[in-house]
Amino acid sequence: MSRVGKNPVAIPQGVTVDLKGQALKVKGKRGELSMVVHDDVEVSNGSTGLSFRPRSESRRARMQWGTARAQANNMVKGVSDGFTINLEINGVGYRAQADAKNLKLQLGFSHDVEVPIPTGIQIKALKPTEIEITGSDRQKVGQLAAEIRSLRPPEPYKGKGIKYSTETIRRKEGKKK
Repeated sequence: MSRVGKNPVAIPQGVTVDLKGQALKVKGKRGELSMVVHDDVEVSNGSTGLSFRPRSESRRARMQWGTARAQANNMVKGVSDGFTINLEINGVGYRAQADAKNLKLQLGFSHDVEVPIPTGIQIKALKPTEIEITGSDRQKVGQLAAEIRSLRPPEPYKGKGIKYSTETIRRKEGKKK
């Protein structure tokens, strides 16, 4: 039995949930998100919140049960509070600048790297070496953060590169004489 799936998704004040068949729409102060729940999962909107149950005891239905519940919970959290990921840039001359449509990065290449900002996501360069990515869709925020990090991942010898603010880099000792 799914330990995640059996808990109902609590719906906070100011969030409206519209359930039509397998289509789920969540609307709040930070926007509107929608998804189609897998056919193997049954969704019901009760007094405690959204409840999820597998339609059968097949392995696939049980896997989709917890996944559907987690995605719905992320949607509800996203439209009410939002998600934020902070990135840090380490390295001499490494900088970031955020416009309305692009994030301009100087990462030691011969050219500046420009990353387009998708709709529904805000990027702030708090300092030239700190980036804050905010949005209501957890998947989009995490994907954009991973793509920015992959432009110059942190290296273990000097620690140069882009890393998550919660990440610790395991440092290696350099070569000996």
